[in-house]
Amino acid sequence: MKTTRLACALVTLAVLVGVATKIDRAAADQYDRRVEIENNTSYTIVRFYASSVGQSSWQEDILGQSVIPPYSSVVINIDDGTGYCLYDFRAEFDDGEAVEDRRVNVCELGVFSYDE
Repeated sequence: MKTTRLACALVTLAVLVGVATKIDRAAADQYDRRVEIENNTSYTIVRFYASSVGQSSWQEDILGQSVIPPYSSVVINIDDGTGYCLYDFRAEFDDGEAVEDRRVNVCELGVFSYDE
């Protein structure tokens, strides 16, 4: 009898954990991860990276062949399909400088600016 109750309790717990995980994932998927990247400097951003927190390396250059000229902006969809909200950003400028920003919450942020 105790074994049956324990088995039922474990099954119920597994179901509840599965439902909670699906709810958390569904809630995270509802976020808009598009961020306007503003370049408020006199230098061109030639490469831009956004990697989810915890990655050991930068992902591909999001800009590809494009750049963000001085005093311009571009909207980038940061969503990589993982459901994550926290990303590390890296912008590389045409003067050779690179700026890294950690733990940027793209689910709550609409605009991210680089300023002189």
